[in-house]
Amino acid sequence: MEPKVSIIIPFYNCPYIEQAIQSAIDQTYMNLEIIVVDDGSTIFTEKIEPFLSKIRYEKKENGGTATALNHGISVATGEYVAWLSSDDYFLPEKVSNQISFMLEHDAEVSFTNFDSINQNEEIILSWTGERFTDIENGVYHAFLLRNAVNGCTVVLKKELFEVVGYFNTYHRYTHDYEMWLRLLVNGYKMYYLDEVLTKFRIHEGSGTSRFQPEMLADILTIESHYRPILKKNLKNL
Repeated sequence: MEPKVSIIIPFYNCPYIEQAIQSAIDQTYMNLEIIVVDDGSTIFTEKIEPFLSKIRYEKKENGGTATALNHGISVATGEYVAWLSSDDYFLPEKVSNQISFMLEHDAEVSFTNFDSINQNEEIILSWTGERFTDIENGVYHAFLLRNAVNGCTVVLKKELFEVVGYFNTYHRYTHDYEMWLRLLVNGYKMYYLDEVLTKFRIHEGSGTSRFQPEMLADILTIESHYRPILKKNLKNL
């Protein structure tokens, strides 16, 4: 039997939430659960109502995306976890292709490429992410220079959170970057699947657009801690 996958969708006042949920429902992979974590939303909650029979709906006080993800992970029953932002969406074969790839390579963590789109679902930039020819080790070198992974392209085994911990809520806008670095320095490889399986939306209301100064400050803190460890580990590889 194919392993169960939990798709976790953090939601806070996002007008695109129904597209995200529908893309999760439309997956060709059958053994799924969809968990929508409402992080204290005050608007657009009516967009979730038509899907309530097909999702697990969790509501909590506002605390940020990391807290919503952590809540979703804590209640997830899948062997694998996928994160989908409420303003992005998956292509139908996303989970199926990625799980097949992970099982083939005995991978505990994987990520893919993605297209950047605008508010009208028009592609701004195809294959936005870096393409790695070394699917097993290339990302380690890349993280010495930048965040090489879009969080919503990642699928990973849920059990890893019990080993390295959950998302760090202190890093409100860069919790994903810190998590990938934490996995790498703890010896986990992030395998790259060279397919576009996620549409990443760029718009004025996104956290990426609104909180650039805060993100940059967080990035400096994270990199000053992890990069020396990465460099030291790289010498021992």
